[in-house]
Amino acid sequence: MLETDALMVTELRESPVVVSRQSQLLRVPLQELSTILTAKPPQVVVTCARGSSAHAATFGKHLIERYLGIPVSAAAPSIATVYRRRLKLEGQLFLAISQSGRSDDLVEAALSAREAGARTAAIVNDTLSPLASACDVILPMGAGEELSVAATKTFIASLSALLNLIAEWTGERALLDAMGRLPGRLHEALHLDWAPAIAALSHASSAATIGRGPTLAIAQEASLKLKEICNIHAEAFSGAEFQHGPVALVAKDFPVLIFLPSDAGATPLERLATDLWQKRAAVCRTSNEQGEGISLPVLSPDCSESDAICLIQTFYGLVAHLAAQRGIDVDRPRHLQKVTRTR
Repeated sequence: MLETDALMVTELRESPVVVSRQSQLLRVPLQELSTILTAKPPQVVVTCARGSSAHAATFGKHLIERYLGIPVSAAAPSIATVYRRRLKLEGQLFLAISQSGRSDDLVEAALSAREAGARTAAIVNDTLSPLASACDVILPMGAGEELSVAATKTFIASLSALLNLIAEWTGERALLDAMGRLPGRLHEALHLDWAPAIAALSHASSAATIGRGPTLAIAQEASLKLKEICNIHAEAFSGAEFQHGPVALVAKDFPVLIFLPSDAGATPLERLATDLWQKRAAVCRTSNEQGEGISLPVLSPDCSESDAICLIQTFYGLVAHLAAQRGIDVDRPRHLQKVTRTR
């Protein structure tokens, strides 16, 4: 599915190499941060991010709450930048995530958290950026320059950095081992064929993406790419939340893309897929098992969190071809620029 020479796809192909070299770049700062966090664990972690990085923060929330039992909350930067209120974060972890590190609201929120006594860390691609300077610990993505407006390798690098962080913090052997296998699996994921989903999405004006656990962040990122690259109004939901109202959107041939996790979260999503197919939705689900709707092939299960990262790698290839099918240049999405600065 990756025959196009679009810049976005060229950078996507770099993801396995990026993840492979990242572990070495992170070794020292992760040891520093994990030592601090182990000595005095925070009672709460506050994330701060925008766009694709906010979806990475959702992935981080799943990891931290699942493996450490520490609640995670997303910061509203406007509390610092517009309303000038300092949060009570003494001794807590403030984790900022940004590709460019140049959005003013993230920088101000990080500085406010630091002044409030939080331990601040930034997962950032530009280690010389203002956000990096605003934080105590810098965790480099190591993705290299990303020229495509639509983030691909930096999003994957964000997820990989978070997985590295939690593996180091917890010492969880399964996560550490999965990180070693991830570059090879990302390369394999590039060559999975999700072309059958194009028929369901090529003429759509709206769609839904659904995930659970480690794949909720993947569904969120997929919905953003369908919007910014394919001009499809797509919204992301957890499988549970979708049934609390949004299911009313479903009509004949309404596209629903379900990202099944390779863990216990898959069972309720399988049931949802059956229910939506019976409602005549155009259901696409990530599974090697045949079922109602279109089954999109996946790698054999390894670790549910690293498996989720492989799903977005394959999806990026799909969305590039879908955009071409709709006559859209993926390297020139309308109304967008590479660095968005908000306050």
